Parts: sequence; C-alpha cells; structure tokens
Amino acid sequence: MADAAVNVPAARRPALARASAALRDETARVRLALGVVALHIADDNFLQPEPGTSAGDHLTSGLVPIAILAAVAYLYPRGRAGVRAATAMTFGVLGIAIGVPGAYYLADGTASGDHYTGLLAILAGVVLVLGGPVTLWKARRREGSRRRRYLLRTATVAAGVVLGIVLVWLVVFPVSLAYIYTHTGRTPSEPAPGAPFEPVTVTTSDSLELAAWYAPSENGAAVVVFPGATRAAEARMLAENGYGVLLLESRGQGGSEGDIVRWAGDRDLLAGAAFLREEPGVDPGRIGGIGFSIGGEILLETAAKSDAFAAVVSDGAGERVGEQDASGADKILVVPLQTVLTAAVTVFSNHGPPPPIVERIGLIAPRPLFLISAEHGIGGENERQPLYLAAAGEPKEHWEVPGAKHTGGIEAEPAEYERRVVGFFDRELLDG
Repeated sequence: MADAAVNVPAARRPALARASAALRDETARVRLALGVVALHIADDNFLQPEPGTSAGDHLTSGLVPIAILAAVAYLYPRGRAGVRAATAMTFGVLGIAIGVPGAYYLADGTASGDHYTGLLAILAGVVLVLGGPVTLWKARRREGSRRRRYLLRTATVAAGVVLGIVLVWLVVFPVSLAYIYTHTGRTPSEPAPGAPFEPVTVTTSDSLELAAWYAPSENGAAVVVFPGATRAAEARMLAENGYGVLLLESRGQGGSEGDIVRWAGDRDLLAGAAFLREEPGVDPGRIGGIGFSIGGEILLETAAKSDAFAAVVSDGAGERVGEQDASGADKILVVPLQTVLTAAVTVFSNHGPPPPIVERIGLIAPRPLFLISAEHGIGGENERQPLYLAAAGEPKEHWEVPGAKHTGGIEAEPAEYERRVVGFFDRELLDG
C-alpha cells in the first residue's frame, strides 16, 4: 500500500514534464492562449447567450472571431520572429479587451455566466502580450560585430514601433472599442426612491422583455423616457405635470433581456410607444418621446422611420459610432479607423448600422422636434447639433443649456429646463 502511494506521483511525472515542456514551447503556449480566448467567445455566444436570445442569434459574433483565432493559431509558427511577436501582442491586447466586460460586471457585483470565462480571456491576453518581447529577445542576432548587431536591432525596433502604431490604430483600438461598446452597459437598477412609478414589462417585436416603469397619465398624453432608470428626475418632472411616463430600459441593459445592440434600439422605442397606446387614459395620438445621449440618437432614427411619436425631444445626441467627420489629410487616418470600427460593431452586435442621423432627421417633419445640447457636451454633441438642426424640417427648435454638462440640463437649469421641455410637450401634445 505504501509503495502504491509513493509510485502514483512518480507515474505522473512524465505527464507533468510533457505539459511543462509544452507550455515552454512558444507555439503551444500561444495556441493555448488563443484557445482560451476562443472558449470565452463560444461561451458568450453559444453556451450561455443573454436571456431572450439563442445561439442562432449569434452566428456572426461567434463564428467570425473564432474563425480568425483558429487561422492565427494555424499560421502562427509559419511567421518570422517579428511577425510572431507582433501577432501575439496584438491578439493579447484584444484578448484582454474581450475579457474587460467580465471584469466590469465582477467589479459591479453582477457577474454571472460567461463573465467568468472572460476573466480567463484576460489572463490569456496577458500571457500573449508578455510572450511577444520574449520571442523577439530569443530571436536576436548573435553573429557579426557588435556595431552591426546594434544597428540591426535599432532598425528592428524602429520598424516594430511603426508596425505597432499601425496595428494599434487600425486593429487594436477599433476592435477593442467595438467589443467593449457592445458588451458593457447599465446593470439592473430602478428609479430613485419616491418616484411615482410601478414596474412593468414591455415586449419588443423580436420577443424581448424589457424592464420599464410606468406612471399613469392624468392629461391624456404620455411620454417614453429613454433610457429609463437613469433619468428619474426628468421622468418625475413630466409625471408631476400630468403626463403618463414610461421609463424604458434598452435591450441588454438594466433588467432587460437581449444583447446590447444600440443600433436595434428603434425596436425598443417602438415597443414602448405600442405599450402606451394600450394604456387606459392615453390618447394614441398624444404620445411623445424624450431620449438622452445615445438614447436621443436612437429616438431620432426611430421617429424618422415611424410616426409612433407625435413630438420628439432629443437631449445630448452626438455622433454615432463610425460617423466621425474627417476632411483633408485627416481622412487618411480617420476613414480606415471608422471602417474597421463599424465592421467590428456589426460583427459583435450581429446588426448593421443605421444610416447617418443627418440623412434621416428631416423625415421627422412635420412632427415637431426639440433638440437640446449642453454647453460642455461630449461625443461630438456640440459639432453635430447645428448639422442636425439644419437638416431637420419644420417645426424645430434648439436649446444649448448654458453651463450644463452632457445631458445635465436639468441639473444646470432646472426651472428653465422644465419650462422649455414641459412647454414643448404641452403645445404639441395637449393644445388642439
């Protein structure tokens, strides 16, 4: 019995030695790390998809990245040392970015399901990033004079820096941003205490159940507030003036089902308007919408494609992902970045981009439009608002809130904000 206890560890030593040797092997280590990142992508898209979705909804976001990782793993040992190092570090940073949502939700205390394999993706990314310089060091030239060696190394470093800048600008930055943009959002919340709202559920045309809160109408009109729980102050303002108010959480965020697909937010708003049309005491022709930041951008697109909203307030709409303006020499840098960013968001969200807002906003007319921006706006807000105003049809108005930060008009000018917003809805939804 004692001999068996001694022999078991000894029997395992060859297997452990082989595993240790495999991890010391550059190609095996890189392939293992890429496999861990691929495992998280498969887990996220196919094994544990978001509530309300299925594996079939994620064919593009799952299969395309996995296919790229498989191709990189296959081709990796065929590259020269510099190419291998650049590849490892590039996909290492991408692996870290792909794991960021897991860390985000873990820090928030709401991590679950595939978030934990996201943490493994971060670890795999770190292994790839750290392995790149090691590959370069091992491949350094040892023959020739010292002067020649250092000249070659200097040239190699310079070429590596240039290649690194290109990879960061055209691959690492846009792809990482796209993944984080489509995989992080608000965690479950509800309006501030004292808000006169009851929780309800709104069902979209693609069968997702969205979290929402509703205060009944006292004047026959109602307004969708989008996104919901974070705008409790504006919602209470409207409710106190007699409006029915639906605070609506967008898909994949808060307590709403689905993936975070901001480009599909029009379905959420249309579902909110449909909910209000069925509510007692609400005139179907007296439904308005107020959207904030990205929600304001989505509201503009929704109102352009549907007459569900009789009056529209967009607060803080800026430039959507991939819509940044560029001219002259800037186009050489910005256009390729926009192209990769838009393509990456399309892949990760399984949904293509809507047309630019400036091309669509004119379709809202003759329904009234009220654009609000902050003096200290972000995300292209201050540059885009004049373009949106110029492209919009009548009736339209614009107010830049003095001293306000992004979507902070109600904090900077509470009385004036109420006078203007409530006055707008009173004129357009109640008068006549």
